Amino acid sequence: MNENLLSAHGLTKTYVMGSRTLEVLRGVDVEIARGDFVALRGASGTGKSTLLHLIGGLDTPNAGEIIFRGQKLSGFSEGKLTEFRNRSVGFVFQAYHLLPELTALENVCLTARIARIPAGAAEKRARELLGRVGLAGRTDHKPSELSGGEQQRVAIARALINEPELLLADEPTGNLDSKTGIEIIELLKSIRAEKNMTLVIATHDEKVAAHAERVIQLEDGRIA
Repeated sequence: MNENLLSAHGLTKTYVMGSRTLEVLRGVDVEIARGDFVALRGASGTGKSTLLHLIGGLDTPNAGEIIFRGQKLSGFSEGKLTEFRNRSVGFVFQAYHLLPELTALENVCLTARIARIPAGAAEKRARELLGRVGLAGRTDHKPSELSGGEQQRVAIARALINEPELLLADEPTGNLDSKTGIEIIELLKSIRAEKNMTLVIATHDEKVAAHAERVIQLEDGRIA
């Protein structure tokens, strides 16, 4: 059995919206082993995206603990947490989040440059990754010149450029037609196998979740 890469214990997350308090997570425990492919499945509002953001260090829980490779995220300084997000975790979002004024190549390079990888090495790696995701001929195109599926492939290349141990995908097929969505899932699966990465996908789609080796079902902020 693979050792745990990440574990979460007793996670709660509450948002205050004016006079209303919204409990999104209500004491969630999760263990994810190295090399796992896990789907967090649930309807909108069940907390799956919130859980994904917490374990990726994009947000902090109100209570509970997240442990990555034996270290508590709550003990990280802001600098160390930024490094964790940039080097150990890759993020793929439903809305792509590409910078419209940059080309595909420049969008992929950006994350590497933030990590202070030399420009030449970053560009070489970005070109290799864009080729791997089927966009070798689209490197100089801006997001407005790319289809939704192509933009998501750029986002996947960007997420991979710093060679993260953990790849988190939040509804990666949500803005795509079913055929393109399956192509994206198959791409993520093959890259995960090649690189022996840990892949966690948040999805409401049971067809997407069916591709995972393990499904964690969330209902009303708890694991069902």
